[in-house]
Amino acid sequence: MISRSPLAVALGTIAMALAGIVRADTYFLTVAGLGGEPDYEQRFKAQADDLDKILKTAGATNHVTTLTGADATRAHLTDSLQAIAGQAGADDDFVLILLGHGSFDGREYKFNLVGPDITAGALAQWCNKINSRRQLIVNTTSSSGASIRALAHRDRAVIAATKSGTEKNATVFARYWVDALRDSTADVDKNESISALEAFQYATAKTAAFYESQKRLATEHAVFADAGNAEAVRVASASTGAGRLLAGIVVIHLGEAGAAASNPAKRALLTKKEQLEAQIDTLKYQRAAMAPQDYKRQLTEALVALAKVQEELDK
Repeated sequence: MISRSPLAVALGTIAMALAGIVRADTYFLTVAGLGGEPDYEQRFKAQADDLDKILKTAGATNHVTTLTGADATRAHLTDSLQAIAGQAGADDDFVLILLGHGSFDGREYKFNLVGPDITAGALAQWCNKINSRRQLIVNTTSSSGASIRALAHRDRAVIAATKSGTEKNATVFARYWVDALRDSTADVDKNESISALEAFQYATAKTAAFYESQKRLATEHAVFADAGNAEAVRVASASTGAGRLLAGIVVIHLGEAGAAASNPAKRALLTKKEQLEAQIDTLKYQRAAMAPQDYKRQLTEALVALAKVQEELDK
């Protein structure tokens, strides 16, 4: 459980005040990039599908675009950004969520897509064309910390699952970011909405707990930049203003979108799904020490079980 520090209370008060302001619409674009392996393909698509359902159920003012599989190309991504640029007004919010793998060659970050990848710099140029004065980019990929400098912009908050481009392992942050938007416990200030800061804090805490439970050294450390510069931090600060924009951006309003987490049957399935995903992560970590046939058998069994749980959740 995340304790409520004076800073959290203060930021929560700001969020409540901002949530009370009637805003126009929110444009969401979620992209599940290249998986490379069957388990990653399945995981990224499932996360994107979950976000699609959550966001579409959350209200009529949400405009939701989701790109997965063969549609997750640079051309479709830039077309979607161009379409949003032609629709979103200054008072509308814009949220871009990147799921999948990222890479960093020491000079620039790239989001891995079907076909040509896209650099953080190119993404920033497209996002700069969108009129929304409040923007949020959630980059949950490996090496995502290297994208912050290029993506940072005035009135834009950027969240990265890793603190640098050298944290190259697949992340689990994305899983908990999705969970934050359907778990009412993420609503720390109890204002029936989950801000980007609350979702970040929830996902960060859950990620740390995952590595602790696995007795593994954490290979990812989420950071954010939202104070009008590219300075990435891990915690909000009243003195520097870090976290102020994140606290003011409401990602989800609770209600029907939280039905799955409130339903005991669905809650059990969500718990089972999380356990299976953790099992798959552990298998991948232990792969080098396992016989190839044992790894393949256990991974296949876990993937089949995960698919069945997802099918039940989709009903």
